[in-house]
Amino acid sequence: MMRTRPLKVALLGCGVVGSEVTRIMTTHADDLAARIGAPVELAGIAVRRPGRVRAGVPEELITTDATALVERGDIDVIIEVIGGIEPARSLITKAFENGASVVSANKALLADDGAALHAAAEKHGADLYYEAAVAGAIPLVRPLRESLAGDKVNRVLGIVNGTTNFILDKMDSSGAGYSEALDEATALGYAEADPTADVEGFDAAAKAAILAGIAFHTRVRLDDVYREGMTEVTAADFASAKQMGCTIKLLAICERAADGQSVTARVHPAMIPLSHPLASVREAYNAVFVEAEAAGQLMFYGPGAGGSPTASAVLGDLVAVCRNKLAGSTGPGESAYTRLPVSPMGEVVTRYHISLDVADKPGVLAQVATVFAAHGVSIDTVRQTGKDGEASLVVVTHRAADAALTATVEALRKLDTVRGVASIMRVEGE
Repeated sequence: MMRTRPLKVALLGCGVVGSEVTRIMTTHADDLAARIGAPVELAGIAVRRPGRVRAGVPEELITTDATALVERGDIDVIIEVIGGIEPARSLITKAFENGASVVSANKALLADDGAALHAAAEKHGADLYYEAAVAGAIPLVRPLRESLAGDKVNRVLGIVNGTTNFILDKMDSSGAGYSEALDEATALGYAEADPTADVEGFDAAAKAAILAGIAFHTRVRLDDVYREGMTEVTAADFASAKQMGCTIKLLAICERAADGQSVTARVHPAMIPLSHPLASVREAYNAVFVEAEAAGQLMFYGPGAGGSPTASAVLGDLVAVCRNKLAGSTGPGESAYTRLPVSPMGEVVTRYHISLDVADKPGVLAQVATVFAAHGVSIDTVRQTGKDGEASLVVVTHRAADAALTATVEALRKLDTVRGVASIMRVEGE
């Protein structure tokens, strides 16, 4: 039987996502009540700009005093969609202290201080759910945290930022340069006025930290994630990728070491074979490839951003948290029992694609090959084109440690015959 007293929900933030959460809670109130087992009442909405027009949002619920809202004591669940570190961290902590559970979409905060937030939730017997923090509408956090809890995940490889995927997809399909593709993404609303968080990999790195922590049952902070943006990717890189039967994606890669004693987490552009499922992910979509010991290879695909997709994930968490409230229980908290260290990028082993501008004369290839051999990096293929005394040399290696490749490149730059290192890109997904 349905409980008559409603569960009270407070919303922190009412931008694109918050407005959509409000709309869904209002228009689907009966369905939500039936699924939860009790009515859900939106009891207050904290915003910074109260005079802003918000279609469909009840004005009587608007307040600028977020602290007073979370400290009311009668709120069952706080939904936090304001983003950033502060005041979100303080508000979430106060929510726990006042008996409320929390649903958050705040990837930056969770990547920076997830352990402390989980500890606060556990101390006060509350839930902390954050499906919307990683890949929008794609169910990913809960499958990793619950469905695969009995399995051993060895690798998570994915496209977790729709803006960068849109830009790279346009560069690949139309031959556009980076700036042109970024302008199109901005015009269509995929890129922010300041796209730095997306194109420099900060957004994806925060998501990688969260995914690695859940997948490997260890604590991974944003500072642990190696990050490289995609602003230097060129049309020439795509041309080389096509000659190899590849395309280029900005990937978040979380791996367990072969000996199981450490993990790595990184974000950077990479060439992947056209045969890999991630190669076909177009436009602003996200996709994450999970490799587990028993389950094998799993792929999660869908829209990774936007008001409606993100609100869908938020409401899914809200239903779960409310059910827990009614049952007098909590869902899974932090699982960090393995306490595995995060290895530095220098220990990552993968293949590389290096493009060099060199003098077009005899003996250059031999000099370059000698440098690779001296640093223990084995060459797989070489392609050279030349004209008017200048040449382009493309080297694809076998698998090697990142530190060895870095030392190789430093040595190549010192050769008189090497005019410059045009690009360095990792080759993944093979």
